[in-house]
This record gives sequence, C-alpha cells and structure tokens, in this order.
Amino acid sequence: MYSICLLLLVLVAQDCSSQDDVGPYRGKFIGKLNSYHHQVSGDVYAVDDWTILLVDFNYDGTGDDTFFWAGDSGRPGPLGFIVADQHGNTNILERYNNEEVHLKLPDGKRVSRITWFAVYDLASQNAFGDVYIPEEFEAPAPRTLTPFVAAPGVKLSSQPLKFMDASTFIIPEFHYDGSGEEVYFWTGVGPQPSSRGNKIPDEDGYLEPLRAYAGEDVSLSLPGGRTVFDVDWIALYDVRARAALASVLVPDALNVPPAHVRTHPHSSALPHCRQLHRDYQVSWEVFGNQITIQLAALLDEDEYMAFGISGSSTRSQMLGADVGVAWFDARLQRGLATDYNITALAPCVQVLGQWRGVCRDDRLGGLDSHQVISASRDQGLTVVRYRRGLQPGEELDREWPLDRSVFVVWAIGGLDHAQEPAFHRLWPASDIQLVLNQKDPANDCFDFTVGARARAAGWERAELFDPALRVFRAALGPAGGARGLAARGAGAAPARAWYVNGQLAPDLQLRRGLVYTFLVSGGDDPHSAELYHPLVITAERHGGLERLDDATQRGVRVLAGARHTRRGRLSPTAAGALCVGERAAGTDARRDAFDTFRAFNRSLRWRCSGRAAPLTVTPNSSWPDRVYYHSFTHADMGGRIFVVDRHRRNIARTSAASISVPLPFVVVIVAVSLALARRPDVTQIF
Repeated sequence: MYSICLLLLVLVAQDCSSQDDVGPYRGKFIGKLNSYHHQVSGDVYAVDDWTILLVDFNYDGTGDDTFFWAGDSGRPGPLGFIVADQHGNTNILERYNNEEVHLKLPDGKRVSRITWFAVYDLASQNAFGDVYIPEEFEAPAPRTLTPFVAAPGVKLSSQPLKFMDASTFIIPEFHYDGSGEEVYFWTGVGPQPSSRGNKIPDEDGYLEPLRAYAGEDVSLSLPGGRTVFDVDWIALYDVRARAALASVLVPDALNVPPAHVRTHPHSSALPHCRQLHRDYQVSWEVFGNQITIQLAALLDEDEYMAFGISGSSTRSQMLGADVGVAWFDARLQRGLATDYNITALAPCVQVLGQWRGVCRDDRLGGLDSHQVISASRDQGLTVVRYRRGLQPGEELDREWPLDRSVFVVWAIGGLDHAQEPAFHRLWPASDIQLVLNQKDPANDCFDFTVGARARAAGWERAELFDPALRVFRAALGPAGGARGLAARGAGAAPARAWYVNGQLAPDLQLRRGLVYTFLVSGGDDPHSAELYHPLVITAERHGGLERLDDATQRGVRVLAGARHTRRGRLSPTAAGALCVGERAAGTDARRDAFDTFRAFNRSLRWRCSGRAAPLTVTPNSSWPDRVYYHSFTHADMGGRIFVVDRHRRNIARTSAASISVPLPFVVVIVAVSLALARRPDVTQIF
C-alpha cells in the first residue's frame, strides 16, 4: 500500500494488523481465546456482524456437555445462548485440531451486541476457553466511498462506490457513453491513477475496452485475489491517452467482510503470458522453428478452451482461423490439444460431400500439427501445454509470424455428446494482437480466483399439448445462451435452435393415430454449412445425422424427415425456405440479460422468405413414447416429442410429482395458451 500504518501509533498498528498484513484477510480480529481447560486455543475474527471465524482452533473433545456459547452478561456463565457449529448443528462439540471454523450467530444476535464468546460446558458451568468483545466493537460491513467524478469533457457519472467485501465492489447507477477506444476499469497503488495500474475485469470477466453503460449497477471484483488493502484507487483509465477519466480513492484499513473467493496458486513457467479473460490465460515460448503454448482456464467438466491464429491478418476473425482445441479427458486422465481449422461458423458438417465448419485437420484430409507435452486439472483449473511448428506444414495450417504482431482468437465452450466443440459461451468481441518473439518477457497474467461459477436460471421450457393443435411451424432462432438450451442439462448448446410455434425448442405432444404437419422453415440451401436445417424426427436424442458415419447412421431409427439413398446414406426430405430470428443489431450475445424467454423473443428481429416445406407425420403404435425432433445437419437444436394415447399437461414430470388438475382449470389453461399463441409477437413471423 502507498500509505501504511504508523508504527508509533499502537492502536492504528493493531487495527492494521487485523487486516492480516502477513496472511489472508479473514475479517476484524477480536482476540485470542483464553485457554483454561481441555486444550482450547485459537484466534477469533468477526467476518461480519453475524459470523464468527475461529482460526487454528483446538479442543480435545472430552467435555461432557460442551458447546459454542455466547452472551451479553458480564462474564461467561449459564445466561447465554448456544451458537451452532460449522455444520449448523447444536450437538455437543467434538474434537478440533488446528481447524478453521465458521460460526453463524442465531437470528437476532449480532457480534457487536454480545460481550463474550466461549467454549462452555453446561454440565460443570465452566468456560474451557473464552474471548471478550471490545466495547463499541464495529464488525466488518459493506463500506461506501465517493462517486466517480468525471474529468472535464467526459460523459460519466455514478452514485457512491460501495465495497461489499474485500474484493467486490459495486458502481451504482453507472453512466458512461463508451466513446473511448481503450478505456478500462483500472486499479493500482500510489497517490493517483497511473499507467502502472492493472485492468479490472468487467462484470462478465472480459478485459476488453468498456462498452456504454446507461445507469446500470455494475458489480466488479479486483483481479487475481487482490483485496481492498492492496490498492489505493479505482479508476476508469484511457490507456491510449494515459489519463484517468474518473477515479475514487480507497481509504486505508477499510473494515469490510473478507472476500468469498480463493486464489489458485498457478503460474506458467513460460516467459510470455497474456490474460485473455478473468478465467483464461495463454502463455508461450518460441524456440527455434517451434512455439510452445500453454492454455490455462477455469472450465467445467466437458468444456474446451480454444486458441489460435486469426483467419485474417488485419483483425481477430474466427472464420479461416487455425486453432487448437484443448481439454482434459477425466476418464483417460490425459489432455488433448487437437488441431482445428474453421472453414465456416458452424459445427463440422458435410456440405455436398465436403466437410465444412469447425473441423479437425485430420477430418479435412490434413494432419494434427500439435504435440501435447503436459496436462492437468485441479479444482476446475485445466492446464494443457502443447507444441507446434511456426511455419505451415500443410495447406490447412497458418503461419505464426515472428517479425510482426499477430492477431489471435480464443473461445471457451462445451463439448457436445460426440466430444466436439459446441458453440462457445465466452469469446472476445475486440481484436487481440500478440508479439510472439519479444526480447523482454511480456506478462499481464494474474492469479485465478476459484469458486462456483454463477449460473443463470434457465427459462421455463414451453410445452405444446393442446389436443386441437395439428400444425407446427418450425423456424430458426438463437439458442438463448446460458438461459436457453444450455440450461436444460446438456451443458453444451448450439448457436441456433428450433423455434416451434414461436417457442424455444418446446416439448410437443402427438397423439397416436392423428395426422400432424410440420411446416419447416430451416433453410433450403444445401451449400450453406450454417443455415441449412431440414427437420427430422428420430428415436435418438441428438440429431445432426449428416455428420454421422455410415454405420452409425444405419443404427438410427428415423421416423420422419429422411430417407435412404441408393448408396445407403440418409437424405433429408423436409427442407423449407429460411425463416430465422436474430438479435437486434448492436447487441452483444454474450450479455443477454432477459429474465424471461418472452422478453428475449420479443427482442428478436425476424427475416423470412419463400415457402415452408411440409412434413406430415402420423404416429402409430410402433412409435416409442418419447421421440425427438432435430436438425438433420446440426446436433442438439431440437426438443422432445411425447407420443401419447391421451393428451395431458406436465407429461414430462415424474409420476411422483404429478398432480390431479380439475377439468375447469385445464380448460382455462388451454384457453390462455391458445390466446398467447395468437399474440402478434409470437406468431407474426410465420
């Protein structure tokens, strides 16, 4: 810190030491447990006004009727109350050996309002150890600073910043016009903001120039496990102009709760490192005619991290890129870094007999140019190191130049059921350039902060169960990001999905013996890898039949939408003119913030042309009770079809959760469903 505690001021020095200058910040130090019996010892902290933390806590566990005990009387005694243990139980205490114990006070009790805390035995009415709370003790709590004050001519404002804990702060009602080309959230030490500071990842973890904000409450975390005690200011900083657009000073020894994150002790042995995202970094070393690359990211199981040379020499572009797709196979306990080529912005699929999309080089007739050196996965952090040549070894490879800066691309996403990369959930929106052969090591990487990734609640899956419904209109639209198909359990999701009667991949009910028609508007141009989606109905759950080999195709039971050619391959029969919904121009698909599918759907812009292709089906007794509608070309775009003898609502629920619904209520539900289906915002696109 720029300003430190004056050693001569004992009280201030003691308060600063409570901020843990030599260890992790745990909260405000209350004191050490006075030890009387049964080897009780440990340090006591207030995490906040409702939580006590015991550090290096010891107790031999031999007391007869011993509890954590607290009260507001003069000294520990029977006039107190039990504090539940770290598991929330009020059982007699067992043995503790140098343990860290979090304790929640009962409802209505506060650390600042109790006088003492003890390890107390009710049978003998003795305290085996205790600590006294100082008078007028102030527990850690969120602290408010000052608002951002913009520099002259800068359109920027906010309400006072608020540190919620030692690492997390909120900028309430933040306004910024986004006009700066290289403006970032910024922090550092010293009397005022300077170029020697560090970027703060934005609310989504990206380290990109800031977008425009219009009165949003922006929640940010200091990077790499830094805390409020490691920085002197928070700023918006223009790197190109080397000037702060606005800043806020951070007071010393701010009495806030500890951060609920922990850092992962990872650092690369390679000399150059670039932080691509809060959860992703790449490091590299050039030796001779080869480059060694190490990718490290916080990934869920069955997720990949991709990195490579851009498909353009003037910007970061996925199309045409030469990338490595790395992940860790937990079953085989080994890492992979497979060489991929991106010939279309789509999963790898056959287009008129030729593979196009995000395809492995060996599938395109080339060679895998990557040699995996090492790999590991620990606490969610996946690290894969591999080596490849700088010069192209074949037509599919791109050069890794050393005489100039190079544009690169990266992404993180889920692996689909075939262990192929599905649509990414993280990717850059701005250009990224690297200088691969710098003389001086380039390193802006920081520690990873490990914790459960926040997951948005998925939108409710619609079900079309009206007995009178015989026609289904199928078009294409966005898969909805984290709240859409990705939230339905598969983890990996495509970029687009089927919209049936205006709903995102809903459940359908078809009654045996009745005739149904699907009006398919998924695109009829077989030259397109992205927008050619004939509809098929099968007994298997994934679809994407076009990319299956002959033997696997023959094993799929196709109920409608495809037939076998003379060569034995499946050929689609229901490919209609394209009708596709897209996000409005200027929106960022990475930042969808719609709480409901209805709101998301109303934001889409639809373009439709030509006639739909009819697909007529008549389920019979040979059909399984559950089948699936898919795209013939891409996997996992569709949904479930329940084949029934009698229509009923909530058929997808287990029988244990089924509820008998009175007939009048069902009639009301059906009427409301039909009314919603007729709303212009749902049906006007067809």
